[in-house]
Amino acid sequence: MSAIRDAAERAKAASAWLPTLDDATRSGVLRGVAECVEAAAPLICMMNGKDVLEARAAGVAEAKLARLALTPEAIARCAEGLRRVADMPDPVGRVTERRTLANGLRVRRERTPLGVVAFIYESRPLVTLDAFALCFKSANACILKGGREAGESNTALMKFIHAVLDGYGLPHDACAVLARATREDVGELVSLEGLVDVAIPRGGPELIEFVRRAARVPVLAHARGVCHVYVDGAADLEMAERVCLNAKTSAPATCNAAECVLVHEGVAPAFVPRLASAMMAAGVEVRGCARTCALAPGCVAAGPEDFGREHLGLVLSVRVVADVDDAIEHIRTHGSDHTEAVITRDERVSAWFTSRVRSSCVLVNASTRFNDGFELGLGAEIGISTSRIHAYGPMGLEELTAQRWIVEGDGQVR
Repeated sequence: MSAIRDAAERAKAASAWLPTLDDATRSGVLRGVAECVEAAAPLICMMNGKDVLEARAAGVAEAKLARLALTPEAIARCAEGLRRVADMPDPVGRVTERRTLANGLRVRRERTPLGVVAFIYESRPLVTLDAFALCFKSANACILKGGREAGESNTALMKFIHAVLDGYGLPHDACAVLARATREDVGELVSLEGLVDVAIPRGGPELIEFVRRAARVPVLAHARGVCHVYVDGAADLEMAERVCLNAKTSAPATCNAAECVLVHEGVAPAFVPRLASAMMAAGVEVRGCARTCALAPGCVAAGPEDFGREHLGLVLSVRVVADVDDAIEHIRTHGSDHTEAVITRDERVSAWFTSRVRSSCVLVNASTRFNDGFELGLGAEIGISTSRIHAYGPMGLEELTAQRWIVEGDGQVR
């Protein structure tokens, strides 16, 4: 038996007993992990430093290095997220619908765990903790396959998770971390029908496509984030500048960072120069359409490949559009169903934009960076689904459960 199948069989067995734990135990484990990783932040950062050095020596791109590196502050924020998840209501067994039928049958729908979640992701080591927390709280067993570039970091985090499980007398099988698994191992993992219930890939297009091709189990994809901000003709331009700057520069390597700003031609002469100036002052390279470049010297002429591209760094595409419908058509052509924002004081425009743009999160007068499980009150997220099936947007506790029917009768027959 391969090591991958063995891990999956152990996780399948764990998925049977996890729902029998009471919520106090599951929440207590999460608080214990939060306390451990917070106390061990210097050690975790040291192990992470080895990963970063090896990755840099191997020529890993700067955007990926930024997602790989850990700080004590980031670990503290993650620990707070674990505590938030621990404090959230238990989703398992929660009744979402209840009624009595004409024949006397008493029916209800309640939430139930998915079972075994195989989560495949790149770079970000703290995703290991988020994924474990959400899966464990929702009584799912998890098999976590982080990027090989984060092997030391993920191994260290797994040891803390297992140490806390030991303290509660619980087997390690609830959480397997495959720190050094190969692509072939991933292919085997997502093909294990009957053992793995769902695969969630989170990373670049190549990873997503590989998992989709290899999988024989359902896939919920966290795909690329080509996020847009549309600055309308009725926008508050000071607000628009502030929102665009935050959306691009606060964390440029994240999937919810803005990659393209669309500007209504009515405000373009006033707004494009100030947007370009602010972005360039922040170290952002602005790649603009011909009208953008004419309004803001210093911009780089954008090529066709610059629209619909996830830059994942300090690069921003800018295009002047005729109106809101032109902006919506651009998003339909070049977007990835992830996150879009509209900046306007016209409620008719915001209503039209939010009804016509079908991305997983649409914001009005706010930064794209708010499409995040922690920010939206989910405690944490296992990914932002762009699949639309089962879950759409940040995936928290409820998205890691399904709904089933419980029917109670008194001998009724059909």
